[in-house]
Amino acid sequence: MTTSASTSQRPDTSALVAAITRNKESGSIGQFLESFRWSVLGAYVKPSTLQRGHLLIAQGDRDRKLYFLESGNLKVDIRTEGGLLQLAVLGAGNVVGEGSFFSRLARNASVSAYSDCTVWELTPQDFDKLSHEHPNIALALAMALGAVLASRMLDMSKRIAVT
Repeated sequence: MTTSASTSQRPDTSALVAAITRNKESGSIGQFLESFRWSVLGAYVKPSTLQRGHLLIAQGDRDRKLYFLESGNLKVDIRTEGGLLQLAVLGAGNVVGEGSFFSRLARNASVSAYSDCTVWELTPQDFDKLSHEHPNIALALAMALGAVLASRMLDMSKRIAVT
């Protein structure tokens, strides 16, 4: 994974915000989080470009990073006794990692780059910093992520894909 953001300069999140706004899927984060909030959130996320096949999240890992997909596609798989089962292919404007972000449990699925893509990472440490510096924005993000998680849990076809 190659990080392209400088720590002294706020990255331009306009392409990410546009992708989130364009994503009209049921339960997408754009339905629950107003785009103007990214003017603050942009200081807390870091962009990365992934090449096709790059493993972003490994099933069983205990990290709690959250990822917002700006471009490309991510594939969600789960390893079962019967082999590898593809659960979903997610397009631009989606978020992944919300399950472990909240639960602190191990990842229940793997996520890899299905095509070259750009993702934005939010670490738990950066979320903690956001919550101290901009509590209203952190609360809005947490509520939006909770709504995405609830939507995915209510949709049987997406329930197991919560990472």
